[in-house]
Amino acid sequence: MDQYNDNRGAQVSPPQSNREWQLIEKLVLSMQDEQRKQRRWSIFFRAATLGYLVLVLLMFLPLRAGFSGSMAAVEPHTALVDVSGVIADGAEANADAISQGLRRAFEAEQSKAVMLRINSPGGSPVQSGYVYNEIMRLKAKYPEKKVYAVITDVGASGAYYIAAAADEIYVDPASIVGSIGVIMAGFGFTEAIEKLGVERRVQTSGENKALMDPFQPQKPEQTAHFQGMLDQIHQQFIDAVKAGRGDRLQVAGHPELFSGLVWSGEEAVRLGLADGTGSPGQVAREVVGEEEIVDYSVLPHPLERLLGGFGVSIGKGVGQMLGVDGWSLR
Repeated sequence: MDQYNDNRGAQVSPPQSNREWQLIEKLVLSMQDEQRKQRRWSIFFRAATLGYLVLVLLMFLPLRAGFSGSMAAVEPHTALVDVSGVIADGAEANADAISQGLRRAFEAEQSKAVMLRINSPGGSPVQSGYVYNEIMRLKAKYPEKKVYAVITDVGASGAYYIAAAADEIYVDPASIVGSIGVIMAGFGFTEAIEKLGVERRVQTSGENKALMDPFQPQKPEQTAHFQGMLDQIHQQFIDAVKAGRGDRLQVAGHPELFSGLVWSGEEAVRLGLADGTGSPGQVAREVVGEEEIVDYSVLPHPLERLLGGFGVSIGKGVGQMLGVDGWSLR
């Protein structure tokens, strides 16, 4: 009789009848069926666990996007709106969210003043301009309510653009303030592809359509075009700061004020970029006169922040790494 080895290396005899084969087949099928059932139950329990965790999350977090303060705030208070992180469309600090928080803060009957708590390196000039204009509109509509900007760690570039719309700006002596300028950055790989023997093939329907192509050298006229555009946006930034700060700016003798440099909070006060030093609590207590602070900042849904931002952040990170993240106030 022929012998063969099983999966443990032992020698066994083959079955001698169809009945034995049928029994073996049933045994194998039974084992496969049991494994499928185990996989199903494993998937079920994992899904149930995930659902339970999501339910717990929803129980302890807001069910929808909204401001973190109480709509039922009936006592006099200082209304707070956060400007935190990079200012950009799609970011947490985007013009729509900041403006919505500002509108709610101004509309609240018991809010005695509006405070912008700023900790941002800047970002999009368009988004910053939207917020600046909205603050100016709301100040005209509610002249009895002043706006105070309080810069914590950083209030630079587009963040300072927004702060300039406030009636007064307060900083910490060690805050980073200023950076009134515009930047457009990228990379050029023309020599690299020549060394690698790579031929670049681009077809366009306009002679300047590929002017941002990092694999082609920039033409002088294209560079001049970009510089003119950046200078124009820079002047818009300067005009907004001058309109907001007025005679408080120590422009005379300080030509570097709009050069893109940054200063400490202490120096910013001396240059007229800020009015004094103080934390958000100090400003609410000592300047506004209402120590109670109610936060009207608009936040995205917690699940959106948890799940939706992961893929987007990867894409943005790759874009920034390649130098194709556009232009911003710096």
